[in-house]
Amino acid sequence: MTPVNPVAVEQVAGAALGRRALAPLILLCLGHFAVDVYSGALGALQPLLVERFGITLTQVGILGGLMVFSSSVMQPAYGYLSDRFHTRMFVVAAPAVAGAFISALGLAPSYGWLLLLVLVGGAGVAAFHPQASSRAALGVTEGRAGAMAFFVSSGTLGYALGPTYFTLITGRFGLAGSWTGAIPGILLSVLLFLALPAAPRAASHRRAGFHWEELRRFWKPLALLYVLVFLRSVIQIVFGQFLPLYLHLARGYPVRQANYLMSAYLVSGALGGFLGGHAADRWGGRTVIAFSMLASAPFLALFFFGSGLWAVAGLLLGGFILLFTIPVNVVMAQELVPSQAGTVSALMMGFAWGMAGMVFIPLVGYAADAFSLHGVLASLVVFPMIGFLIALRLPK
Repeated sequence: MTPVNPVAVEQVAGAALGRRALAPLILLCLGHFAVDVYSGALGALQPLLVERFGITLTQVGILGGLMVFSSSVMQPAYGYLSDRFHTRMFVVAAPAVAGAFISALGLAPSYGWLLLLVLVGGAGVAAFHPQASSRAALGVTEGRAGAMAFFVSSGTLGYALGPTYFTLITGRFGLAGSWTGAIPGILLSVLLFLALPAAPRAASHRRAGFHWEELRRFWKPLALLYVLVFLRSVIQIVFGQFLPLYLHLARGYPVRQANYLMSAYLVSGALGGFLGGHAADRWGGRTVIAFSMLASAPFLALFFFGSGLWAVAGLLLGGFILLFTIPVNVVMAQELVPSQAGTVSALMMGFAWGMAGMVFIPLVGYAADAFSLHGVLASLVVFPMIGFLIALRLPK
């Protein structure tokens, strides 16, 4: 009898596991793309909503803050539920729910209805992320940060193209025709229902429940990672809500061009997240995070204090470098506490983002009414420099 080579068996099994992981990863990336298209729609619709309802920048900030609360701050609750109950319906239903309610914003008869639609639509966004992110790299035997980069970048790309998608729809059908934007999300939910397999038993066993002690053991590095995500998210989410308005009101861009430029900024960030994940596999997460924080600040400053093509280049390069860290933070947290992957993913992807938005979107809106939108947004450039100092304290 020919002896069995255990190394060869392990390699073959790992390759098969990797192939089986590819199809769910692609489906999850499609879902992430669609959900975040709707997540990115509000900022693009804000200039039209301001014109229709005559709302102030403070009210714009409240609307954006509510969206962040519903879509991001609530993610740990869904992370807890996904770690406890292993149903795939969180992922399956999310694109349809997010698409239906966010796309209906153009039909809202009043500001109160805008708040309600944003609240429910944001819940669809929140339900998707924790379970999908914990499953994205499941079964990937090598390059988990790279697999997570694909997943995260698909969402960032969706968020980036959301403004363009809804600009094209409202440009053709008007604000009242925004409801047609829900169709792809509904169709994708049907696809996920038919094609997405249940989570593997082994993964379900490893994540059999929520264990607070596992998180307490690693509270210090998790806290540092959380603060870094918070600082990056302040810029990312505030720009997502106010950049079209800023370009339109302060820089004189037409609404369509302002939304296209915001999409370009967010696409550059999606590409940065993709590159950052692969760079972390090679050079380590700590190095990538520190570089991202240090190198992005000068380019963002160039956008606010430069003009013409130089300013546009500063915006795109600043976004590209700043978002290197999106997949890196998530993978570092998951590797620290693998048994609580859903919960820590929600903390890093949703809760930190959400708290940043809840605090700073209304604050920026209020301050912009009191002072100037340009001055308030430009002051945020200091945040990556603070992040660089914190990144130096991460474990090597």
